[in-house]
Amino acid sequence: MVTAIVMIKAETGLIPETAAALAALDGISEVYSVTGEWDLIAIARVQAHEDLADLIPGRLNKVHGVLRTETHTAFRAYSDVDLDAAFALGLE
Repeated sequence: MVTAIVMIKAETGLIPETAAALAALDGISEVYSVTGEWDLIAIARVQAHEDLADLIPGRLNKVHGVLRTETHTAFRAYSDVDLDAAFALGLE
């Protein structure tokens, strides 16, 4: 699994719509609206690096409202949180 963090500058009046469209893309697991230089941050999770080439420039950058992106590929994840267990709560 390859994880990338994508910072996104979006058209100001279209941030909610842009975020929803990004979240609907296969390969995007989460989209956050944030403060600071960037308007949105998307978390991409794909099987291979080549899949990022399809996802980021091929689909994500073409979403209406996306003006500019900057992508950072993750090398390792460091966390004390078991996310799978946290998201599984209440599913029994």
